[in-house]
Amino acid sequence: MSNKIRMGMVGGGQGAFIGGVHRIAAAIDQQIELVCGAFSSTPEKSIASGLEFGLDESRCYGTMEEMMEKEAALPADQRMEFVSIVTPNHMHFPAAKAALEAGFHVLSDKPATFNLEQSKELKEIIEKSGQLYGLTHNYTGYPMVKQAREMVASGKLGKIRKVVAEYPQGWLATKLEDSEQKQAAWRTDPTKSGAAGCIGDIGTHAENLAEYITGLEIEELCADLTAFVDGRLLDDDGNILLRFKGGAKGILHASQISVGEENNLSIRIYGEKGGLQWHQTEPNTLTVKWLEEPTQIYRTGLGYLGEAAASATRTPAGHPEGYLEAFANVYKNFTNHIKALKAGETPGPLTLDYPKIDDGIRGMAFIEATVASSKDGAVWTKMDSFLS
Repeated sequence: MSNKIRMGMVGGGQGAFIGGVHRIAAAIDQQIELVCGAFSSTPEKSIASGLEFGLDESRCYGTMEEMMEKEAALPADQRMEFVSIVTPNHMHFPAAKAALEAGFHVLSDKPATFNLEQSKELKEIIEKSGQLYGLTHNYTGYPMVKQAREMVASGKLGKIRKVVAEYPQGWLATKLEDSEQKQAAWRTDPTKSGAAGCIGDIGTHAENLAEYITGLEIEELCADLTAFVDGRLLDDDGNILLRFKGGAKGILHASQISVGEENNLSIRIYGEKGGLQWHQTEPNTLTVKWLEEPTQIYRTGLGYLGEAAASATRTPAGHPEGYLEAFANVYKNFTNHIKALKAGETPGPLTLDYPKIDDGIRGMAFIEATVASSKDGAVWTKMDSFLS
């Protein structure tokens, strides 16, 4: 019998982009097996999707409620062990709640929930259930991001002074949602996306990346959000000033109307002794600059990298490792944590290196603080007032 970790999926059926990404990422290390799913809000489409993915018809469910009930009734060595949630934002909380209360671990696409109140409630449910919960802020999975984090934590750059995080895209420069393009439609719909559009969709990635690499928490922010496209209900561009606990200052901008940009996520961090920069479009390279020394180029797959970066690398130097592999690293660490629990072992720091509910809560607080600041005329707004 296979010793792979058994995964169920909510969402991600036929025509869904992110569902395919998660299934590929889960399969890369051959430690996870997709055994069941409720893939669509339409039962017929859900079952058809499961059959297309090669599942047994008895494990293709019409609703997530049916999936939780029937999977929980199966023998322990057959039922799914965790649920991957890949729905639009408004379904993240009910799916996670149902899975946790049925006794299953959860790995959810970001953001954690539809709003901050739900994310705080979800934390209570997680703690009560005793199950694991992870969040796929996938950019934390890149080897060079982990190398950057380790360098900052070691003090090589000195005390951090400035952080610049950028995430420009151009795909929503027109009112694409009116063309019935599915991805655009739900992301620009406040009943499905939540209080923010661009900031909720990609701004939270930049926020999470900044806090992950620096180890610093945003203390307060000043935000200016805009919906440039006529008739759009949620922001498609955001410009935010940041103040971090400890004194560092930052700039974060996220945009989905920056014509010609693809997924140009990047981050620059400057300390007293040196600085670094990383670009998602050139993920195998980390550039490190020093006060009175030559600039250094760090590359994926080479022996001088730290333990976390080495652990996140699968191929020899020179072979690109990108978006799917970064996603897979979140899945790998999460499933290794499940394996450690099953074996009665204490997981090490590399295994525990994946985003959790506290990251999700901070992301939701960031969204709500940003929206509130912008609505009040771009006033400085404290994060702690949303976290308390």
